[in-house]
Amino acid sequence: MMDLENLLSGPLSRLNPRVADWAYAGLRRIPTVRRRLETEFDGLLSTLREAVKPYRDELPSYRRLPQQGMDRADVLAQLELLAAREEHRWKDGYVSGAVYHGDEDHLEFLGTVAELHSQANPLHADLWPSAIKFEAEIVSMTAGMLGANQTADEIVGTVTSGGTESILLAMKAYRDRGARRGIKRPEIVAPVTAHVAFDKAAQYLGLTLIRIPVDESFRADVPAAAAVIGRNTVAVAGSAPAFPHGTIDPIEELSTLAAERGVGFHTDACLGGFVLPWAEKLGHPVPPFDFRLPGVTSMSADTHKYGFASKGTSVIVYRGRELRRFQYFTAANWPGGLYSSPTLAGSRPGSLSAACWAAMVSMGESGYLEATARILETAAAIRSGIERIPELNIVGDPLFVVAFGSETLDMYRVMEHMNGRGWNLTGLQSPPALHLAVTLRHTSGGVAERFLGDLQAALADVNTHAHDRSGVAPVYGMAAMVPARTVVGELLERYIDLLYEV
Repeated sequence: MMDLENLLSGPLSRLNPRVADWAYAGLRRIPTVRRRLETEFDGLLSTLREAVKPYRDELPSYRRLPQQGMDRADVLAQLELLAAREEHRWKDGYVSGAVYHGDEDHLEFLGTVAELHSQANPLHADLWPSAIKFEAEIVSMTAGMLGANQTADEIVGTVTSGGTESILLAMKAYRDRGARRGIKRPEIVAPVTAHVAFDKAAQYLGLTLIRIPVDESFRADVPAAAAVIGRNTVAVAGSAPAFPHGTIDPIEELSTLAAERGVGFHTDACLGGFVLPWAEKLGHPVPPFDFRLPGVTSMSADTHKYGFASKGTSVIVYRGRELRRFQYFTAANWPGGLYSSPTLAGSRPGSLSAACWAAMVSMGESGYLEATARILETAAAIRSGIERIPELNIVGDPLFVVAFGSETLDMYRVMEHMNGRGWNLTGLQSPPALHLAVTLRHTSGGVAERFLGDLQAALADVNTHAHDRSGVAPVYGMAAMVPARTVVGELLERYIDLLYEV
């Protein structure tokens, strides 16, 4: 992989990314360069293949339907084997985020609820009015948690499949409202740390995304936002907190600015929506971020993260029904009948909405307060431990997503050595860093102490083995060194191809 870095980061490293992409496209057409690139890509993907295809030589693979259906007992045996193989790391707290509750009783409870409502589909409200009840109450409970009870405006919303869909739908609503106002080239403004779902929304919906810089604390630069909001701006966004560094953008200043310019403001609280309200109640200094701020016109909050619901649910909430209606899809002249859908999907799994509702009402305010207290206490201990390590520094001012980097060490090699000890941490870029999203899985069993001990050992390994790189470390290294973003995108596309290999 270092050969690929050397191949592309020499002369290209002195070019800006756009010119470097153009130069890479030209190099890509030279047969010898193309063959060398293919060899390098294949070599890297073969390493990644070992990580994502561990069962290829162990278990049967099905390229076609079996001639005769398998016995259900055999199917269940395979599924039980796979679950047992994969549950160790997240159960024992080796994972950043991903599984936010994970207690066996909680999971069994949610599984029972999902089984009871396995056939429910909110698309057919007349057949499953229970699904509609659940979703309406999920939205109402989430809105109340996010300041709806402290504003005279009606706060409404819908249940979605996850944070990405929530952000996509919000940006669609702003785009379509802007179109009604005569905006033909809609733009959205968001900090560079805002979730990549905003880039996806821009690509899917034909929006222009203007990324603004962040300050030394990794919070959005308000003057930079003021400088780029224009007549085509349909929405401004900020994070509470941002995924990379766990820092909360200056939501009050940004939303006030948006209101003054007559545009919408979206608070992305997918990560913090079910933590920050309780952190504030526990006395932690949480800056304003929700509907108590009059300039905030929409918010996203993931119930399947710190809301402790099953994977596959999030909530998008709006200030008023008029804005929410721009999210909907309706068709009045289809031969198949009248059709309407509040979200991107038509049919949706009502079982997930039932499990989400059950998680929320079974947790209650007291449950979320207790869980948040445990998470914040553990995050503070981990942060304090990292601050005592001379080679490392905390990035930003995180509350429960602890990001850390180094002025002297290759953080991607640190990540690889932590992987070797069973940890699954999130790699960050610009600057190179890692983060651990602290969950309930980290709050007991000595997980925090184990993490800090393994981190010290990983740092010693990095200092001992000065130049080794394997796994995903070369991918991040190339992304950091090579200005031609096209080559990194091509590698990521090949990685997705790899995931679908049988």
